[in-house]
Amino acid sequence: MSFRSVFTVILALGLLAAPLAADAQPAGRTVTIGYLGNSSPSLESNLVEAFREGLRQLGYVEGRNLIIKYEWAEGQQERFAVLAAELVRMKPDVILTAGTPGTLAAKQATQSIPIVAVAGDLVAAGLVSSLAKPGGNVTGLSVLTPELEGKRLELLKEAVPKLSRVAVLRNPDNPITTITWKAMQPAAEALGVKLQPVDARGANDLDRALARIKAARPDGLVVIPDRFLLAYRESIVQFVVKNRLPGMFPFREFAQEGGLMAYEPDYSDMYRRATTYVDKILKGRKPADLPVEQPTRFALVINLKAATALGLTFPPSILVRADQVIQ
Repeated sequence: MSFRSVFTVILALGLLAAPLAADAQPAGRTVTIGYLGNSSPSLESNLVEAFREGLRQLGYVEGRNLIIKYEWAEGQQERFAVLAAELVRMKPDVILTAGTPGTLAAKQATQSIPIVAVAGDLVAAGLVSSLAKPGGNVTGLSVLTPELEGKRLELLKEAVPKLSRVAVLRNPDNPITTITWKAMQPAAEALGVKLQPVDARGANDLDRALARIKAARPDGLVVIPDRFLLAYRESIVQFVVKNRLPGMFPFREFAQEGGLMAYEPDYSDMYRRATTYVDKILKGRKPADLPVEQPTRFALVINLKAATALGLTFPPSILVRADQVIQ
């Protein structure tokens, strides 16, 4: 075979091999995200799916270039420290936390791994220095806004005009409870409503808390945002239905379960927005330099069946604002 023929064969083989070599190159490193959930996969399925959808839109696909490691507290706050430590041992690129207690546990477990939080008031909880300049390894979205709790109370008063005494079910072990309680005071005073705090620290304490509410005979119930209380929404809703108590809740699941109404930030939207933080961090940005965002979308959910059972009629001013009406 001539030199020209040998050269032609080698060139042809090289051209054929080139695509194979290119295909063999890694498409990019696989990133790992730790997800520290408050409750359970079933209860937070809509949030998880919103988070995964946001990641897919940014090019992160599980099984191809993304691994998500989940740890679930199952409504038991005392588990957060252990679960956060377990996630840190996995050495993820970023940790996503849901709620203030989980975020505090994650921050205590690591000062180096970036944490993207969807939680209460990140500033008041001491998790970031300020909204504009978080300053540490935590950033993300603050769920609470100063007017949110007042708005919930205002909506309940609008639905129940004779409202004068309101029981407030709260978890004092959640750092955000103190902040939320203080935020309710100006609205209560303006509306002429007296607030009666009732604490429930855990599952064993909930029945006693509900018994105290029954004995107090309030005109209505407000539940302060807390994922532990969300995990026991069935028991809480059964209580308000049995005792014919109008309730305002911080998560739509309460209204879907049979409670009168709920007013919440659009959590699914917030979890989708959290993925932009993850993406920026994976591309080299530092959490300390990424400003914390606050809710931009809110959802009002009302339950007409619950209203009928209570002998209430929602005024048009509430009906026109409802994002979801449960018949």
